[in-house]
Amino acid sequence: MIHKNVVTDFSPKESFPVIDASAYIHPLAAVIGNVTVGRRVMVSPFASIRGDEGQAIVVSDNANVQDGVVLHALETELNGQPVEKNLVEVDGKKYAVYVGRRVSLAHQVQIHGPACVGDDTFVGMQSLVFKATVGSACVIEPGCIVMGVRVPDGRYVPAGTVLKKQEDADNLPAITADYPMKDLNKGVVHVNTALADGYNKIDLS
Repeated sequence: MIHKNVVTDFSPKESFPVIDASAYIHPLAAVIGNVTVGRRVMVSPFASIRGDEGQAIVVSDNANVQDGVVLHALETELNGQPVEKNLVEVDGKKYAVYVGRRVSLAHQVQIHGPACVGDDTFVGMQSLVFKATVGSACVIEPGCIVMGVRVPDGRYVPAGTVLKKQEDADNLPAITADYPMKDLNKGVVHVNTALADGYNKIDLS
């Protein structure tokens, strides 16, 4: 389902999602409102990308939004005034949720804005990122909570971690050559861009 948002005191205009022709949105996924989906993005069944409260939401080129993933955000405007605390800035522009290039959001991940996930990062199954920024080339292992912190580039968050202190984020282990999941994201991106390409070539009706 792909449709515009409704007008409210926190969402003063209707927006229809902007979706690149090479992206694939499964019929059982929802993409609503002020959302931009880039090239060769795969959005899987039961994913929800809902730009009807916090805006805008961006999913950049070659990223993937797997089954049951939720992208949503706190309100970024109220009665015509921006709610700055609920915005993240990337390259001089402000967003509710920004998902970088070649990012993998694995099954049942929640990215709730204000939030940013940097390029080439893998976010593992059933993890939550809320009021946080995750750097580039990171791995969030399954079952983590990342809240209110900034994760530096090239770090990993061990499975099941509850990360709420910046000091702990600064001391996360670096991804090194012997880290078992260091190349995981490359494979996941390859699979999902190929799926997007393939599904776009066939008629599933």
